[in-house]
Amino acid sequence: MPPMRLQRFLARAGVASRRQAEELITAGRVKVNGKVATLGSSVNPDSDRVLVGRKVITLALKRWIALHKPLGVVTTASDEEGRRTVFDLIPEVAGLTYVGRLDAGTTGLLLMTTDGDAVHRLTHPRWKVPRSYISLVHGIDTAALSAKVNERMMVEGRPVIPTRTRVRPGKDGRSILEVTLTEGRNRIVRKWVEEMGGKVERLARVAYGPVRLGDLKPGEWRPLTPQEEQGIYRAIGMKEEKA
Repeated sequence: MPPMRLQRFLARAGVASRRQAEELITAGRVKVNGKVATLGSSVNPDSDRVLVGRKVITLALKRWIALHKPLGVVTTASDEEGRRTVFDLIPEVAGLTYVGRLDAGTTGLLLMTTDGDAVHRLTHPRWKVPRSYISLVHGIDTAALSAKVNERMMVEGRPVIPTRTRVRPGKDGRSILEVTLTEGRNRIVRKWVEEMGGKVERLARVAYGPVRLGDLKPGEWRPLTPQEEQGIYRAIGMKEEKA
């Protein structure tokens, strides 16, 4: 593998985003071949020894997977309450990080990868990567909800701007809301629905960028197809790397 900038190496290894990697380097916490690294340093992943603190950092084989996160499973590496995490569902987790947290009460598609650079872009507002959700809503009738989704709604001082919405009747006075957003603010769908006078009873993410949940069952995962990987890199303006 050809040499690369140190901060890019750290991002590709899943240690941190490039910006966070720069902060680690500036703080003197990164060493290359026994010497404290500086910004602008390059490394050869095949031959140089890189440490962050006392931890040796290596590039993991590039992986992209789609996971159907079940209800009650948390999107974190470890949980103080002892709940199952998304990493408990995958046999080989070396270098993997998740793309866009789902709270414990939300199910559906969770992308995971070893490409830290791509994670940063996929979650950054600048790239406007679409996320699609389907939710069961109560507390507001279907006709009112259908009208509200087309109004300008503010959540925490900022507008919520869907790129696609669909509302249809559910059972027992509930409504089924499908929405696509190009942002990933914390609990944004739930807060948006509450602003409209309703409450989300169930929520699932069914697509992220070009990747769809499809027929994955809760707790199941699969590798992304080459076409899906290519679609992700196109969406975030990055050249796909073979690693």
